[in-house]
Amino acid sequence: MRDLDQRGVPGAFLASTAFVEAAEVQAEALAFPARRCFVPHPIQDRTDAEMVGLAEAAWEEILGNLQAPE
Repeated sequence: MRDLDQRGVPGAFLASTAFVEAAEVQAEALAFPARRCFVPHPIQDRTDAEMVGLAEAAWEEILGNLQAPE
């Protein structure tokens, strides 16, 4: 994502809330505060309809991350 960011291609990652701390540690270690969005954990056992609901709930934040100025 850093490489794409340096090329001017916006990016963001999506993860479940179980990974908030890991994302913060990684961002600090890389000195790269990547845009990110977290959805409720867990996700692996969710139905297709539940996953669609998570995506719809996160859509505005995801879009905002991609449109945010650097």
